[in-house]
Parts: sequence; structure tokens; C-alpha cells
Amino acid sequence: MAAGGSKSTATILLILNLVLYFVVTVIASWAINHGIERTHETASVLSIPARIFPIYFPVGNMATGFFVLLALLAGVVGMGTSLTGLNNVSQWNGPNLFAAADSSLVTLSLTIFAMGLACKEIQHGWTGSYLRTLEVITIVVSATQLFYTVAIHAGVGSVSRPRPYGGRV
Repeated sequence: MAAGGSKSTATILLILNLVLYFVVTVIASWAINHGIERTHETASVLSIPARIFPIYFPVGNMATGFFVLLALLAGVVGMGTSLTGLNNVSQWNGPNLFAAADSSLVTLSLTIFAMGLACKEIQHGWTGSYLRTLEVITIVVSATQLFYTVAIHAGVGSVSRPRPYGGRV
């Protein structure tokens, strides 16, 4: 019975994560595109160390570049993990759940790192509305990814636990 609860919880969280990671990817892609288009005109007046970096972000602050790049990476990896996780959770057997658990840990670590940079960007000061949205969604998706990782690890524990006398449940 506990496995059914973990399976339904994991499926709902996977669908939610897929949507949230898609939004993160779209907004981070927009921010990188905006930075690339505005780099030539904005960075031409900067001093040498700032001109060396190929993308200068005219929106946000000095943490924006690192945050947007890592949010894009976390979004793409999170979408891939969510899509493969839906397949793994639908089968709900040992090897598939172990694969889903491992990939969820990788995605969780990337998302937590992006969330840390989002918090650092919030601490540094004012950002535009698109970046504020990206910061908030990154923080929310890190929480839902954590809940999904806990749910899938609970499912791994219920599937891999040896049954007494070799019986089935």
C-alpha cells in the first residue's frame, strides 16, 4: 500500500517538475539570448576584465550570469530527468527505480546549486521581473525536486526490501 502512495506522489511531482523545469529553461534561454544580443552595445564601454566574458547581462547584477547559465543547465537536465523518470516510475521495479533515484539526485544537486545562486542574486539587490520570476521558480522547483527525490527513495526502499519466506505482497 505504501508503494502505491509513493508511486502516485512521484508521478504527480514528476509532472509538476516537468512543467516547472520547462518554464525555467524558457526564461533562462530568454535571458541568455537577451544578454547575447545586448552584449556588444553594453559591454563596449566597460573596462577590460568585464569585456573578456563573452556574455554581459545588462539586466540584474554581477551574479546574474552564473545564475542564468546554471539555471539553464538545471532546467535542461531536470526536463530530461522528469521525462525518463515518468517512464521509470510507470514500470515501478527495482532497476528502474534505482535509475530514477540516481538521476533525481543529480538533478537535485544542480537545482540546489542554482537555488543558492538565486538566493545570492536576491541578496545582491534589485533584478527585473523576468529574473525575479526565474529566481522564484528555481526556489520552488528545488523544493518539489527534493520531495520527488524523497518519494522515489521511499519507493526504492519498498521495492528492494526482502520479503519474508520469499512471498509476494
